[in-house]
Amino acid sequence: MKRLCSLTLALMLTLSLAACGGTSGSQADTPAPAEPSDASIELIVYAAASMTETLQEIAGLYAEAAPNVTLTFNFDSSGTLKTQIQEGADCDLFISAGQKQMDQLDIASSPEVNTEGLDFVDTDSRVDLLENRVVLVVPDGNPKDIQSFDDMAAGLSDGSILMAMGNSDVPVGQYTQKILRYYGLDEDALAPSGVLSYGTNVKEVTTQVSEQSVDCGVVYCTDAFSAGLTVVDSATAEMCGPVIYPAAVLKGSAHAEAAQAFLDYLTGSEAMAVFESVGFSAS
Repeated sequence: MKRLCSLTLALMLTLSLAACGGTSGSQADTPAPAEPSDASIELIVYAAASMTETLQEIAGLYAEAAPNVTLTFNFDSSGTLKTQIQEGADCDLFISAGQKQMDQLDIASSPEVNTEGLDFVDTDSRVDLLENRVVLVVPDGNPKDIQSFDDMAAGLSDGSILMAMGNSDVPVGQYTQKILRYYGLDEDALAPSGVLSYGTNVKEVTTQVSEQSVDCGVVYCTDAFSAGLTVVDSATAEMCGPVIYPAAVLKGSAHAEAAQAFLDYLTGSEAMAVFESVGFSAS
């Protein structure tokens, strides 16, 4: 009987060791389980400064649709955001105020634009999300009685006004440069004469107008709405081209599926209603 018990125990020990060895060997070959659909996720969204108020409002709505997702925003000029992404900053979704900054990160874009061969954008996810308008705004009371872009051009020409615009690496600044060229004005000649004031993003331009430190400024209609500024004229497509906001999931996203889900939500009716309430339109 003792011999039978010893044999039984030995057999049980052998089977137990074999089972443990099999488990250890299979772990290296078995992929980690997928992240549960209700797992907490932080999505990092880089978006043009002109989207600040609307995306913050939309974030509150999305919290109800996807309570496990926390949205962390980084708002700045599209040029600054592009540089941060290029330098390796964590980002899941990029929304630019201009095609150029998105193109510079997209390997599928023309090499004449993506001159460094950067490959950060999931091209299949890329969409033209929104369209905006470029407008001319004035401070309260409109002291210089500027009523149109024609008035702006005349005032810049004779040196009688001070206008705020975005820097050259900021989409709103690039649109403004096109308007200046449309009127035959030379920015390089105007700047030293003291008739131009610059902002590193569109919010800085609206602040200068709001504080009445300039006589007028060129911004997006959505920022004019958010800042409560008086709009006196809108630029035509002939003057500065269409103002399109592209969006795309980034290839380095740690949560690509969740980022795509949020981007899909932004194209839906609930989010689009928020965008349209401040002057954006579906592209």
